[in-house]
Amino acid sequence: MTLRIPFDNSFAGLPNTFYSAQNPTPVSAPYMIAFNESLAQLLRVQPGDLADMAQIFAGNVVPDGAAPLAQLYAGHQFGNYNPQLGDGRAVLLGETVGTDGIRRDIQLKGSGPTPYSRMGDGRAWLGPVLREYVISEAMHAMGIPTTRALAAVGTGDTVYRDTGAMPGAVLTRVAQSHLRVGSFQVFAHRGQIAPLTQLTNYAIARHYPEADGPMGLLQAVCDAQAALIPAWMSVGFIHGVMNTDNCTISGETIDYGPCAFMDSFDQGRVFSSIDAQGRYAYGNQPGIAVWNMAQFATALLQQMDNKEAALEQATAIVHAMPDRIEAQWLTRFGQKIGLVGAKTEDRVLIDDLLALMQKDGADFTNTFAALGTDTARDQFVDRDGFDAWEKDWMARLQSEADAQTTMARCNPQVIPRNHRIEDMISHAVAGDYEPLERLNKALKTPYTSTDPDLHSAPTTQQIVPATFCGT
Repeated sequence: MTLRIPFDNSFAGLPNTFYSAQNPTPVSAPYMIAFNESLAQLLRVQPGDLADMAQIFAGNVVPDGAAPLAQLYAGHQFGNYNPQLGDGRAVLLGETVGTDGIRRDIQLKGSGPTPYSRMGDGRAWLGPVLREYVISEAMHAMGIPTTRALAAVGTGDTVYRDTGAMPGAVLTRVAQSHLRVGSFQVFAHRGQIAPLTQLTNYAIARHYPEADGPMGLLQAVCDAQAALIPAWMSVGFIHGVMNTDNCTISGETIDYGPCAFMDSFDQGRVFSSIDAQGRYAYGNQPGIAVWNMAQFATALLQQMDNKEAALEQATAIVHAMPDRIEAQWLTRFGQKIGLVGAKTEDRVLIDDLLALMQKDGADFTNTFAALGTDTARDQFVDRDGFDAWEKDWMARLQSEADAQTTMARCNPQVIPRNHRIEDMISHAVAGDYEPLERLNKALKTPYTSTDPDLHSAPTTQQIVPATFCGT
């Protein structure tokens, strides 16, 4: 049976100002590694036989109805503006409208060079492909807005990186769209107002049809990002490259390159090997989200006729964002300690716990998962300090109806820990996909995992201190 994708493309109907038509580059000997059947059903994708699917998801065969293209965008990378980036190793095949009525992109990542490759090979190696597959699907299972993974295929070709020769792979990534702040910045920076306006109208129609013009779009995207960042933080996630080209208009997490989940809690924790200054450290993520939205506002303003009035409106929207993030953070972390409706004064209780965790290097995930049990204090060196905090906490819980149920719904038992991801990749490179399958199975139900071995924090020897983007 032949794989069938019911394409219903809209972005490809825009002028080629926004993209370059680009077919994927064929590979030598594609083979299927993983296929997400439940996501395929949502997308109305009808699977075919494995050999047929491998040919399509590797880019050797362009499926009927596809309109392959590489998107143009710019972006601030670590605070420095790069005037032209774009899909340097990805091809958007097209869009589908799922069974839920939502339009989504289907993109091949690692599918070969494009006009935006900037002398890169346009390829991906197996490690980052499987990392993104596992982590993006885990994020989805935790209820956090994210791009998703439909398929992972090996290419049969070798990819060369600083670490040597690696097996090549392609990820099929799914997103409500791949529009990002940088998609708007490129035209604003060039002074190309007509395409900037057209892209703004397209984004509104596709994502926020209730939004009233560019400032309405700004408000909607700020709201989405203000909800997303506290969701990340509530599970100990560190993005690693919160550049404006990795900040989506849809409010989805995108680009799982040098990302990781914390083990021991540390507000200053950095995993990205290229973030030497800690710009995107765990505790800096709210401020960076606001900074990114300020860049988005600056781009949108270029199309406004009354720039003075629009500037005042945009400034108010962006300046309100820290309070929105704080409110979302308080809700998320309040629920993590069993408070359905956390109040402003509860911030002290939460901060005191986090300060104890930071001082003792307590495991982020396991500490919250253990609250209310006899094992919670075992996470701490200063057990007297925890006992004092627990006394205050128990007093606060007297007004909560079912704190344990609240906590169980938002404190995952299992996360894609860095040492488990690296172990999975090592096995996959050697041709053993059992650890990949085990992780994917456990992470489908992160709040009720029945694989306790995967709950364990790494030993000192197992700690993976840094991650890499794979380009």
